[in-house]
Amino acid sequence: MRYTYRLRPGATAVAALHAEWGRCRFLWNEAVHQQKIGNKPTLCRLSKMLTAARSRCGWLREGSQVAQQQTLRNYALALAHSSLIKGRRPPKVKQRKRSLPSLEYTVRGFSIRDGRLRLACGLRIPVVWSRDLPSEPTSVRVYQDTLGHWYASFVVRREAQVVPTATASIGVDWGVSVTATTTNPAFDLPYLGHRKRCAAELARMQRRMSRRRRPKGQPVSSGYLDAKRRAARLHKKAARQSTHDARQWARRVIDSHQLIAVEDFKPNLLFKSTMARKAADAAIGAAKRELIERGMRAGRKVVLVPPAYTTMTCAECGSRAKSRLGLGMRTFRCNDCGYTAGRDLNAARVILATVERDRVGADDVRHTINSLRGGRSGAV
Repeated sequence: MRYTYRLRPGATAVAALHAEWGRCRFLWNEAVHQQKIGNKPTLCRLSKMLTAARSRCGWLREGSQVAQQQTLRNYALALAHSSLIKGRRPPKVKQRKRSLPSLEYTVRGFSIRDGRLRLACGLRIPVVWSRDLPSEPTSVRVYQDTLGHWYASFVVRREAQVVPTATASIGVDWGVSVTATTTNPAFDLPYLGHRKRCAAELARMQRRMSRRRRPKGQPVSSGYLDAKRRAARLHKKAARQSTHDARQWARRVIDSHQLIAVEDFKPNLLFKSTMARKAADAAIGAAKRELIERGMRAGRKVVLVPPAYTTMTCAECGSRAKSRLGLGMRTFRCNDCGYTAGRDLNAARVILATVERDRVGADDVRHTINSLRGGRSGAV
């Protein structure tokens, strides 16, 4: 697991970290260039190129070989994932203005002494120890966020936590007005709207940025940077609140259910619609990720169900509606059996009825429900 802590580097340490990131970014971009020109560099070949480059260039020798080698390992892993994982793209060039610093060190490149993180090349950075490490870390990632704060993420081993015994099942359907609708209303995740509550203050900061923006070509003012920093803090605060609520909800669901059927919904489908702002505020992706990761970590059975036809299918008899339901229709009514329920609640029951296999196809939704028609307990 990863344990993350805030760092308090001084001006000298920040300059050294940025310099180290410049060297690692150079190596990453050089590896991308070698791939584009057709050399197809492997990790072994990249390591040999790094050794030769360090022998010729004193600028590279000033940095940590551990961090530079880890950069090449991350590039090789990203390149392999681009061909193995659907939707992953090949590594791209990291631009200085658009990429945030991120450095990785193995046990040969860091240590912890007197409450400080000691990195290669003599860097000593104070750490805000908000909790104790459960074991000796095997690696650390030092990175900077959009607000300019530095963090250290340690990889440690932790004893498995005892999860309460549970036998119940639950189905989860994602939405916007209600972030997560489940077959048990007691476990629904309502739309909390953290970004909506700070919208007025955010708009005030954005207007201040607009007033203090200087013409193109002139250096930005300190007032503009202050307003920009305040706006970024509001975005970060809302994102952290959404993540915290998603973690608390996922823990409650996992502690009480052994079988969890989750709609395999892609939130990016809503980003091109009129609900993009509210969908981003609902943080569906964060809640889904927390539920799946924590469920698998706890040993629960988590099943991903495609969302196709789940809204059009009746959870009682398995018949499918002839036309799609508009977003304005919040109640599902079956023309065959007369079953009536909320749109999202019916979809959650349909999702739960399709968990006989780890991954079902869209056409299997109706057939699975028909096989359970004799016993209603499988769909509620």
